[in-house]
Amino acid sequence: MAVLLGAALLSCTVALAIADRLKELQEHFDRDTHAGSKVKDLQKLGPAQFDAATQAGKAGDYNAVGLIFEKYRDNVRQAFELLRKQEPDADRHPGSYRQLELEVRQGIREVEDTLLVAPEDVRPPLEIVRKELIDMDDALIRHLFPRRTKDPEKAPPAAEAKP
Repeated sequence: MAVLLGAALLSCTVALAIADRLKELQEHFDRDTHAGSKVKDLQKLGPAQFDAATQAGKAGDYNAVGLIFEKYRDNVRQAFELLRKQEPDADRHPGSYRQLELEVRQGIREVEDTLLVAPEDVRPPLEIVRKELIDMDDALIRHLFPRRTKDPEKAPPAAEAKP
């Protein structure tokens, strides 16, 4: 009995610590106004959100998991929009774009892993989050690696000469 009580107390303490850390990181992220710093803050906030989503998933609270991933998506969108506004040329400032792209990839993996175990009724919002993260990842890739040349023009097929 004492072991179960101790385990429950430890579980509650861990959950509260994760929630406090997540709140602190989110407030710091929201206050930051520089794109590069916001991306670095997201690199700390993202894993904390993933841990909170994992804890909620273990508890069976998939509605909370969905809300956490939606907030993560909103944070990524906010960082990406600020990055495009403050540092529009990814050739001159590729570091922040690369860091954000790597963070978004990790987020996509986390959402996909959650989709594997999530009940059917909470999958649609997670699938929307996944699609929007993939769209942002594609946009980041296009910023990092823009097309430098035009697509080759297709030559019409040569007419065969009749003998």
